[in-house]
Amino acid sequence: MSWFKKIFKKEEKESLDKGLEKSSQGFFDKISRAVIGKSKVDDEVLDELEEVLIASDVGVNTTVKIIERIEARVERDKYVNTSELDKILREEISALLLENPHSQTKNIDETKKPYVIMVVGVNGVGKTTTIGKLANQFKSQGLKVVLGAGDTFRAAAVDQLVIWSERVGVPIVKQNMGSDPASVAFDTVQSAVAQNADVVIIDTAGRLHNKINLMNELSKIKRVMQKVLPEAPHEVLLVLDGSTGQNAFEQAKQFTAATEVTALAVTKLDGTAKGGVVIGISDQFQIPVKYIGVGEKMEDLQLFNGEEFVDSFFKIRK
Repeated sequence: MSWFKKIFKKEEKESLDKGLEKSSQGFFDKISRAVIGKSKVDDEVLDELEEVLIASDVGVNTTVKIIERIEARVERDKYVNTSELDKILREEISALLLENPHSQTKNIDETKKPYVIMVVGVNGVGKTTTIGKLANQFKSQGLKVVLGAGDTFRAAAVDQLVIWSERVGVPIVKQNMGSDPASVAFDTVQSAVAQNADVVIIDTAGRLHNKINLMNELSKIKRVMQKVLPEAPHEVLLVLDGSTGQNAFEQAKQFTAATEVTALAVTKLDGTAKGGVVIGISDQFQIPVKYIGVGEKMEDLQLFNGEEFVDSFFKIRK
């Protein structure tokens, strides 16, 4: 494997295959209908393929790139049989993902201690669950984790994070409802430094308010954390719900405009046929997709590996 040194465990790969089954089935059902009765990849087939990619939430701009790549191959090879279309699609999507930034093979940079992750995203995308699963992953690697309940505007957000902290067995820093989120972030980083923790994961408010308010709030949280740890946060992780398709693109636009997002987590891919959104988001935002959620189990939040993703996405046609 040329792209990542990390080799997926057998159970991780099986989980990924299963999680992308609906997306794969839906995508290739549409492809089959588009090329039925056709033998040659021509303009009509390419038009149909363009519609299939857009309907699969790959996104218009990324779809255009993929179509242009296939057009170039058809022009070069003069004749491309529709039976080769799956193979060509697979190769071109892989190549496109390879050109984009990708996450490191490790979860964190262990030379930075504590490694501070600020998690952003709207309510309902699986933010709290992602934080809990990440905490569990880090703890299982022998790392000491501290959580910060910075979404102080929703009692449910704090309560859910407390449940996760108890379930995973890691400490949590929280304050009263309505407290200043920056104050919670400050206390969390300070506590983590005092405890010699390895990782800090801080939740933030999930309201998609206007860009200026969002920018001011997230900037303040960063500034306050930096009073304790000048380089914090080391990572700003935006959590997106893959099942919302194009809405996930819109959320990514809002948050990347408001703050410097350094990594993405795309959740809930197992319950939807919209897995193509990962391809489009990776391409359009040039921000590494670091994690994908492909199921309910703890281990179903996986480090994103582009080659493995494409392999699973195309598995139904092997």
